[in-house]
Amino acid sequence: PGMLPWPKVDFSKFGEIEEVELGRIQKISGANLSRNWVMIPHVTQYDQADVTDLEVFRKQANERHKNEGVKLTVLSFVIKACVAALKKYPQFNASVDATGENLILKRYYHIGFAADTVHGLVVPVIRNADKKGLLEISRELAQLSALAREGKLNPSDMQGASFTITSLGGIGGTYFTPLINAPEVAIVGLSRISTQPVWDGLQFLPRQILPLSLSYDHRVIDGAEGTRFITYLSEVLGDMKETLL
Repeated sequence: PGMLPWPKVDFSKFGEIEEVELGRIQKISGANLSRNWVMIPHVTQYDQADVTDLEVFRKQANERHKNEGVKLTVLSFVIKACVAALKKYPQFNASVDATGENLILKRYYHIGFAADTVHGLVVPVIRNADKKGLLEISRELAQLSALAREGKLNPSDMQGASFTITSLGGIGGTYFTPLINAPEVAIVGLSRISTQPVWDGLQFLPRQILPLSLSYDHRVIDGAEGTRFITYLSEVLGDMKETLL
């Protein structure tokens, strides 16, 4: 059976109301999100990464490069970590074709990142993230984020992503279910880093913990693969220097 029609209700008979038109980006993305949620069987797997050492390294690097006009953000490290995980698990860097019968594996690593603007959510893309260093990625993140806030992104700035990261850490929260950005097959969400006690075998130590939320297309990726991917991603973030080598 088809879907039931949307309920028609005269809300004004229950009390005072105000009608506000949805923004242009909301109207465009709303249709995409609805299609993606209905057509892709989402599974979300949660994990947490110990980013204590990464945060020390990041702050030291920012101190060293403070005169270069660029700041390393957590997101730049996560982009590099995601590339490492996508190389190890290539089915996450893929798309299902229009027939639904073939998987197209991509040999490029274009990472989309969700940027919150006053106009709505947009997803600029860092192209060939595997070939760029942390400082270059940070510089591009800052430039694309500024263009997004000013409403000056070109359509080409938002095309071609093979995997997407959405970060809500600046606002708060612990875990959430990010919606897959079709025709991609996975997306990872970042929440706020918090200091938590972690047992090292002898004592509890204060560690910086980053919550990760991975949604994936269950037609393509099963639960074991989803768990392996996010476990590896958290391991990479926990020992970033090893990965950067």
